[in-house]
Amino acid sequence: MIRAWILPTLMVISGSLVAIGLITRGSPGQGAVLLLVFLLLAGVNSPLIFPRPTGAVEAQRRSTVDGRPIVYWRPGCKFCIRLRIRLGRRARQAHWVNIWRDPDGAAVVRAANDGNETVPTVVVAGRPFTNPDPAWVREQLSPPA
Repeated sequence: MIRAWILPTLMVISGSLVAIGLITRGSPGQGAVLLLVFLLLAGVNSPLIFPRPTGAVEAQRRSTVDGRPIVYWRPGCKFCIRLRIRLGRRARQAHWVNIWRDPDGAAVVRAANDGNETVPTVVVAGRPFTNPDPAWVREQLSPPA
């Protein structure tokens, strides 16, 4: 859990220090803008923008029942953030597994990617797809016609 918050915390601290430096040098506007940019970056890289993670075993059980995809991700991954943003509200329809919090999820990703923890890895009907196109994932979230 702590590992997931390291990058956002560093961004907030760094942005605050730089903003304080700018403010004390007489540039409060620049300091405020820079702090806002760092806060936005911290928010995007935090686990907060992702749906509540599920354990790998529970996600596999639920996916078997409802047929929805499982998305294996980790905080700070720009490709995971891109996928999450491009899916929009529909992202909540998938089962999300944070591989930094779930060793079973990390093992699934390593098995699918020749020992590498490459994310996002999306599993649909038992088949893994590494860094798939967000439009394709959105199609997988659609109910069958």
